[in-house]
Order: sequence, then structure tokens, then C-alpha cells
Amino acid sequence: MAKMLWQPSEERVRKSAMYRFMQLVNSRFNCRFNDYESLHAWSVANIPDFWATFWEFAEVIHSAPCTAVVEGLDKMPGARWFPGARLNFAENLLRFRDERTALVFKPEGRPATRISYAALYDEVARMAQSLRALGIKPGDRVVGFIPNMPQATIAMLAAASLGATWSSCSPDFGIKGVLDRFGQIQPRVIFCADGYFFKGRAIDSLERLSGILKELRSIERVVVVPFTRPAPDIGKLPKAVLWDEFKAKGSGLPIRFEQLPFEHPLYIMYSSGTTGLPKCMVQSAGGILVHHLKELRLHTDLTRADTIFYFTTCGWMMWNWLTSSLAVGATLVLFDGNPFHPDPGALWEMAEEEKITVFGTSAGYITALMNSQVKPRERYDLSHLRTVLSTGSPLSVEGFEFMYRDVKSDFQLASISGGTDLNGCFALGNPMGPVYAGELQCRGLAMDVHAFSSEGKPVINQQGELVCRKPFPSMPIYFWDDPDGKKYFGAYFGVYPNVWRHGDFIEVNERGGVTIFGRSDATLNPGGVRIGTAEIYSIVALMPEIVDSVVIGQNWKNDVRVILFVKLPEGEVLTEALKQKIKETIRNLASPRHVPAKIIAVPGIPYTLNMKKVEMAIKKVIDGQPVLNKDALGNPEVLDFYAGIKELQED
Repeated sequence: MAKMLWQPSEERVRKSAMYRFMQLVNSRFNCRFNDYESLHAWSVANIPDFWATFWEFAEVIHSAPCTAVVEGLDKMPGARWFPGARLNFAENLLRFRDERTALVFKPEGRPATRISYAALYDEVARMAQSLRALGIKPGDRVVGFIPNMPQATIAMLAAASLGATWSSCSPDFGIKGVLDRFGQIQPRVIFCADGYFFKGRAIDSLERLSGILKELRSIERVVVVPFTRPAPDIGKLPKAVLWDEFKAKGSGLPIRFEQLPFEHPLYIMYSSGTTGLPKCMVQSAGGILVHHLKELRLHTDLTRADTIFYFTTCGWMMWNWLTSSLAVGATLVLFDGNPFHPDPGALWEMAEEEKITVFGTSAGYITALMNSQVKPRERYDLSHLRTVLSTGSPLSVEGFEFMYRDVKSDFQLASISGGTDLNGCFALGNPMGPVYAGELQCRGLAMDVHAFSSEGKPVINQQGELVCRKPFPSMPIYFWDDPDGKKYFGAYFGVYPNVWRHGDFIEVNERGGVTIFGRSDATLNPGGVRIGTAEIYSIVALMPEIVDSVVIGQNWKNDVRVILFVKLPEGEVLTEALKQKIKETIRNLASPRHVPAKIIAVPGIPYTLNMKKVEMAIKKVIDGQPVLNKDALGNPEVLDFYAGIKELQED
């Protein structure tokens, strides 16, 4: 039985937007719901009623109403959401135009700057006018190769106001990684900065940008933001202009928000690309808007009074998710740089200074913080903090306990899980419910999420495939360059007909709580027993002798054996005594089936640029298969070590 770590007060429950929404549903549909699970069950059974009610609750700005909430609810893919409705995504994010702070920009090692909602609107208006003068129209692609800075937000909103489709990459992507993405979608305009700061160093972006532009022939204008230097030399960049020179002059300009169908393409997001060219997932303006508003307003309980932060880059979907907080009127804190520079407390110092109320990060960051021996509650005033969000990978029980012990005892820790594919969550936080160690609090409203057995049946208190049995608005409308829909269908619907199979291994318990066990394609099957990699990671994370780890299943003698790779502190060696300690700890805390057949020390663990471990890349290397897109990795050089491990050829 999982340990309960926190429960909201009755006052906090009743003040939440989730509670108010539940009361609206009760009054409108003659229901008597008083807990989340009953509300969730209703939302899944009555999807059109749920979304119609939420549309009104969220006060979505639109110029034409829909003729139906959804057509083809029994089709996945194929359902059409809010046909007839016309709206503009940027107009909904710019509904507030007062002097309250919209954006706080805190780059590594530099003072914070602030932009009000009124100033943000003015900046977007000037940039939109310049893009319109360039001839940018609905459906054109505008992209960013840019740090997490206000200019990225402004450029996206300006593009969206015109109906252009936005896509972005973090500036730490290599030339090939950018071309693998932008090269497929042929953008007309690219926004970039001259560089970025990381670990106290200014890193140049213009040289890589030059290499990108040599291949990206569709680009008509390059807009450069001076960031690491006041006057960067852009003379060698074709079609380049500085940000201030490009945006229209004057102030008080109006924005002409193009009114477009609900399913007009807003974002192009990308799969990780570790198994081939990244898939380009096209997502709709209306679908992203209502899905994000549901998650922000109801599940995160975000209000105008909040200051929200998420540690992310423009290459991760959490940037898109965070940006939608503007539609709620909250203050967004944008951080760019290394979260442990100049010390591991850097982000918590920022949380104190900016009075952050909703703090978002990754499970990997929390684990690294735990290993750094920092106890933020002893050094920083976190009295304003009421919610911490964690995603990217499963957060261990120990990670949960660390946060309540060493960060703050009274707050909601919402571990959330979904994906770039839906630009949102399948399971996430519930402000009306308790937090249990190691569990995501609930499945999302109107998300018919289950754990499927190998027979394709929902199971409770058993591990299975994460599936969603009914459509949802933020599903991709199509994949780029996939005219017959084969790539789209193959990505999610090839295993269970008319059911979205996400590729995660989960367990749903009788309370509706969810535990994530890692990617199902990386699931270990020793002796036919399915084991999620996260089960082993959570145990190894308890051991101070180990800095990081990765586990794979190696095909061996008609079975699968578990191989654990560990990274040790600098100068330390993997002794037989330490191997035995690791095995005994795993045996005692999990089972004999979880004990690795081999434990091997490695110099590094491969991660994607979004800080996700890539077990499958290691497995491919060990099996002698090519890793097709190493540019998707932040540290591809470490894979070379795994290619020649003799121990893996021995019993």
C-alpha cells in the first residue's frame, strides 16, 4: 500500500477550480458528485457534454460557434472536434492587456527582466505586422532555433495571430538535428539568438545557424536576437536582420487575429528521432488550447494570482504547455541555462526571489538534486510554493519522499505523464485529492485511460500498456508528409484497433492512481515476466555510490537477461562488493527477477536533448544495429563505449 504524503485541506479543495467545475456539472446535469473519481467517470462517459461545459467554463474566445462538439467520437483516428467554430490561439493567450507581469526572464547568471501583459501585446502586435508585411499567411511555417526567452514567446504568438504554424528547437541541437526537423517542414522565417549561456559560458549559435541555412533553402528571413553580446555580427548570414530592426516601429498597434477553424494547424512537434528521422506531429490550435486550459485551470488549479515556472527548453513540449498559462493570466518565469549553476540551489533561489507558486521540473532534476545533498527548505523561503510538477520520466518513491522531507511538507506534488504526441497529459494532478508516494494522482478528465493486459483488456492493480480508448481534442490532426495517414496510424493504432497505444507501461489502482514503469518498448522480460525499467531505477537511486544508471534487456540464450549499467562518482571503481550490494538491495526491495545478470560500470548514460534516458539506443548498439539519429541525443559520444563491451558476450 502506497504511503499518503499529503492531503489538501477542505478549504483548499473548495477554493479549487476543479471543485467549482464539479459543482457546475452537478447543477447542469443533475448529478451529485463529491469526489474526483466520480467526476472523471462521468467525463469519460459523456465526452461531448464535458467539453461543451468546459468550453463555457474556460471562456474560450471565438468568433463563430461550433455546429457540434465532436463528430465521429467512435473513430480513432478520425474524430473531428468543434466543427464550425472559428477562433485564434494567440487571441486567447493575449486576452489580458493590463500592467500585471506576464513574463519574467531569468537567464543563467544574469538579472531578471519583466514584461507586462500590455507590453507583451504591444510587442506581439509589432512583430505580427512585420511578419504580415513579409507575406506570412495561414499555413506558412515559422520556426525558432532559440533559447527559452521572451522573444520566443513573442514570435510564436505573432505567427499564431496570422494563422502560421510554429515549430521550435532548442539552440543546443546540432546542425543535423535541426535539419532533420525543420528540413521536413520547409519554414519561411527562422527566429534565433546569437547564442546562449550554459555553466557560466557564452555559447555561440551563429556558426551552427550558418550551417543550417546552407541546407534550409526555404528560409526567406532570419531574425536574430542579440543575447550574449549587444551587437552580434550577422553580416555573413544571408537574409539576416536583427530583432529590433525587423519588428514594426511605433506602439499601440492593433493585432488582426485571423479567425480560423478549430483544427487549423498551430504547432509541429517532433518525436525524439532516436530510431530514425523524427516524425512531424501537426497539432491543432483549438485542440491544444482547450486541452492545455483543462490541464492548467482544473488539474493545476492555475489562476491569475499564480507565478508559474517550468524548467524547459523550446525543444520540449513543456515550453508549449507553459506558454499556454498566458491564457489564464498568470505570471510565467522563463529560465534558460544550467539549473545547477552556480550551485544546485539556483532554481530554488529563483523560486524564493520570484515567489513562485507552481514549480515545474523533471524527475531527473529531482533525482540529481537529491543526490547533491541540497535541502532547499533549510536555505530558501518557499512559503509561496503550493504545487510542484514533475515529468519527463517516472519519479521514484524516494523522490516523492525527498520533496516532502527536504523541500516543503505542505504542497501538492503532481507527477504528470503524457507526451509530445498529445502536447499534454494522460495522467496528472488532482487538487482535490491526496498525494501517494510514487503515484500520479489521477487520469485526466475526459481521457479514457487504462492499463491493457496482453489480451487487450483493462486491468486494475496489474501492470499493462497505457492506452486511451476514446478520442481527445489534442490528438495530432495529421503527421507531416503522411498523405495516406500510414505513419500516424502505425504510431498509435496498429496494436489495438481504434485504441491509442502510447508505449508506456503503467498500473492503475483501485483509487484511480497511476504508476508509470517506463517505456513499454524498453520493458524487460526475463523468463517471460514483464518488468518496468523504472522499478530498478527507483532502487538504484537510493544508493549514494551510484551517480546514474541505465538498464536494458539483452537477448541471451533464448531468453532475456537484465543488464544494469552504472555511472560511479569520479575516481571510484565498481568492486565485487559493490556489485553484490546492488544485487542484494534490488533483490530485497523488488524481487529476484529484478536482479541484473550483469552490472557494468560506464563513463556516461545517453540522454535525449530533453533529458530522457534512451535504453533503446543502447540496446541497438549492443545488438549491432545502427542508431539512426544520434543528433537527437545530448551526449551521443557515450554510445561508443557500449559498442565494445566484451563482458556482454560472456555468461
